[in-house]
Amino acid sequence: MILAKTTIGPRHHGRKMSLKAFEFARGEEGHLYELARGYVVVSEVPNYPHAALVAFIRNHLVRHQLDNPAAIHLVLEGGSSKLVIPDWESERHPDLAVYLTAPKGRKDRTLWRTWVPELVVEVVSEGSRDRDYTQKRDEFWTLGIKEYWIVDAKLQQVLVLRRGRSQWTEKTLGPADACETKLLPGFKLPCRAVFDAGGNGE
Repeated sequence: MILAKTTIGPRHHGRKMSLKAFEFARGEEGHLYELARGYVVVSEVPNYPHAALVAFIRNHLVRHQLDNPAAIHLVLEGGSSKLVIPDWESERHPDLAVYLTAPKGRKDRTLWRTWVPELVVEVVSEGSRDRDYTQKRDEFWTLGIKEYWIVDAKLQQVLVLRRGRSQWTEKTLGPADACETKLLPGFKLPCRAVFDAGGNGE
């Protein structure tokens, strides 16, 4: 068991830790850290194809934000936000989190416990495939996220999960399609261009 307020690093990958301890632990630089159902997950900083793909999607979202300032409050990348999910003892840092409204109440480090993005985007890497398709699917549902996009350049598809009454509704998009959402009227993200931005794989 790792004690709270310690510094975590690559050596802690796979180690058990409570969400309470992990939430404010300090991570060594050069790696990314998540808590997955009570266990520390340490990942390398994304490679160029992954980073380019995330940047391409973010640029489109920010452009929409600039054109429609009332539509989006913030578009944040993994290192700038976190999703605290007590029911699963998880803390996630999605590639992109789209917040339509500002946080309410205190804006200190605890705001992430209650401020939830409406839209989350994950770009699949080989090392994250199970987490993105399986674990996060359940966790993001529990958290109340309205849409979850899983962008898979290797499979040339975007799996769009939209919140239904009791479960996600699914739609798989291919290179000829475009990502659109009722959350952002007028927004359109061409899938082929997304895959091209990431080099069609990692």
